Amino acid sequence: MASSKFQALWNHPAGPKTIHFWAPTFKWGISIANLADSAKPPEKVSYPQQIAVTATGVIWSRYSTVITPKNWNLFSVNIVMAGTGIYQLSRKIQHDYFSKEQPAVVTKE
Repeated sequence: MASSKFQALWNHPAGPKTIHFWAPTFKWGISIANLADSAKPPEKVSYPQQIAVTATGVIWSRYSTVITPKNWNLFSVNIVMAGTGIYQLSRKIQHDYFSKEQPAVVTKE
């Protein structure tokens, strides 16, 4: 039973013998790294980088559903990519525009 499932995965048109398997697998690394960047302070988050990650996730999650064969790994990684990008952008925007911290005022005496 297990060997037939493994063989079915191995011989699938989007299985490990094709780029259709490995490309989204490497994109998981980007998503995980972006999630790990949540520990960084918001002032060190880059708008261009997070916009690119979010846009890539949104655009390719849409197009990954129209290709044949359906590549659910590609769809999943792009949903996660869009989610982590939106999360990082929301942190950055909240910090830059809605933070209640006021800059220190230095007076000369």
